[in-house]
Amino acid sequence: MTAGLHPPHPPEPAPGFLLRMLEARAFWEHYATLAMRPLWTMAPTGDGHPVLVLPGLAAGDATTALMRRFLKSRGFSPSGWGQGLNLGLKEGVIERAHERMRELWLEHGRAVSLIGWSLGGLYARELAKHSPEMVRLVITLGSPFNGHPRETNAWRLYELASGHRVDWHDFHLPLRWAPPVPTTSIWSPTDGVVPWRCSLEPRLTLAENIVVESSHLGLGAHPAVLYAIADRLAQPEGHWDPFHRDGWRRLVYCDPEAYRAERQKKVEAHAAATAQMAAAE
Repeated sequence: MTAGLHPPHPPEPAPGFLLRMLEARAFWEHYATLAMRPLWTMAPTGDGHPVLVLPGLAAGDATTALMRRFLKSRGFSPSGWGQGLNLGLKEGVIERAHERMRELWLEHGRAVSLIGWSLGGLYARELAKHSPEMVRLVITLGSPFNGHPRETNAWRLYELASGHRVDWHDFHLPLRWAPPVPTTSIWSPTDGVVPWRCSLEPRLTLAENIVVESSHLGLGAHPAVLYAIADRLAQPEGHWDPFHRDGWRRLVYCDPEAYRAERQKKVEAHAAATAQMAAAE
């Protein structure tokens, strides 16, 4: 196995019907953040450094407006990607995103933090690999970098929006390479679009997983997600510590290792039961 490239996980089925239906809660997650606006001052404050926010598939800057408003209120300098709707890896998309990042880097004279929602997170990771000297850290929200696109419920939409098959670029394997900058993957075990294991960051250094109970469509506006984002961005440049779950945070943020271990036990128990049934036949 090439250094830096972790082995793929076993195929993960796309989220089922119930989780897809639960995506409707995204409306309430957006509303909850707006209702809690007086409490935004409880979130960590920033140092004014630039933050580039990349939207998800078939989404544009309007979908990240609430996040950017929140970040601006906390002392950061957020910007949208300025390319309209994200319709997949069409010609020039990554190049224009890189140019936007470079503009922010030159304008502020400081490294840029990248936040990518779903497909936008894949772009963020690739930008950080291409120009790590320009990137302070990367935060992804429900991004399927650790799996094949067909393991999600969005691959048909991707093909419709982009006009080509998800395998056409054969880009899914290189995406598993982690960028050489601090990286945070925020994901939900009840995501109705992307299986949680597809967003699992297994790297042990300068990388972490933050787990929240959220819909996929609500990740970019969920109060717990926004607080975690502010916490990560508020770290001094050149200094990075993993997100802690002490005190009240244990009530809000799941333990990613405990969740992964619990799911692994269930998988092993199911495999053992299947093997026993097969042996009995």
